[in-house]
Amino acid sequence: MRKLILWSFILAVTPHSVVGQASPWNNAINAAARAFGQQQYREAELHFMEAEKEAESFGPLDYRLGTTLNNLAELYVREARYKEAEPLFKRALGIWEKGEDSTVTAISRATVLNNLAALYEYQSRFGESEPLYLQCLTLREKIFGPEHPDVGSTLDNLGALYWEQGKIAEAEPLYQRALFIKEKTLRPEDPALAPALNNLAALYVREGKTADGESLLKRALSIRQAAFGPDHPDVGNSLNNLAALYSMEGRYSEAEPMYHRSLAIMEKSLGPNHPDVASGLNNLAELYRSEKKYAEAEPLYKRALDIREKALGPDHPDVAQSLDNLAGVLILKSKEINADLLYL
Repeated sequence: MRKLILWSFILAVTPHSVVGQASPWNNAINAAARAFGQQQYREAELHFMEAEKEAESFGPLDYRLGTTLNNLAELYVREARYKEAEPLFKRALGIWEKGEDSTVTAISRATVLNNLAALYEYQSRFGESEPLYLQCLTLREKIFGPEHPDVGSTLDNLGALYWEQGKIAEAEPLYQRALFIKEKTLRPEDPALAPALNNLAALYVREGKTADGESLLKRALSIRQAAFGPDHPDVGNSLNNLAALYSMEGRYSEAEPMYHRSLAIMEKSLGPNHPDVASGLNNLAELYRSEKKYAEAEPLYKRALDIREKALGPDHPDVAQSLDNLAGVLILKSKEINADLLYL
């Protein structure tokens, strides 16, 4: 099951503006945020670029420029445009590091630290990601105290980083503390709870507590569907994770329609060439492979490999996984053909 990485927009606060008098920058940044929330990414990008043009005129260290750069970078990450996102995050971080010593500045700096760390984690650049998450955690605990939801989100992200590296012993207490914080501070239906439920479920499944894991995954799915509607990428992620559990348990008839629905959501919301789509294709192919449906699995593995090579580069671990999976199914398919020939 894929671990969720939590991203953060910087809200468009305008403390020096006149009440009732919206600026062109404010209009553009808010329009971009609305379009992003509706998954209209091309429209969001146009508004963000309009906001960036306005913000550049305010000076190189203006908070509005830092806000715009971070939020545009997050859009690029959503679209798997990682090379375009990184310099924007770095420039935004530089603005907040040189800004005035205030709580607003510190909060924004923590947000960009989180987002740049998450970008590096997506790219499997774990050594660069960890110190940024730790800086973010220290800063958020200082600003908010030890039991704030943003602290919980950072703990979830740091736990996901350790999980990806196989450091389960380090990940487990972070996941548990994150869920404790969020259960204590958020409403039961708050979608910010879902990642913590998802991550702890993965731990339960690993420990053989599949019934407990399934219960948490179903709760996360229910929260997300109620909060975002049936076609949101986070709903697709939850469907994928629940399907992965069912597939692991051999409950293929329950897993397959969930994988198909998850894949349809991801393709519609993120586009056909996004790495998350590749993950969905890979998982559906794994199910077919488990059912010895090698002919159905092969084209899915091939498409996943093509997406990953283009989006992530040839040296990413996910590309290696796709190559290994494709080679494995081709070998199995060949053996099946040879076995059939023996009986001609």
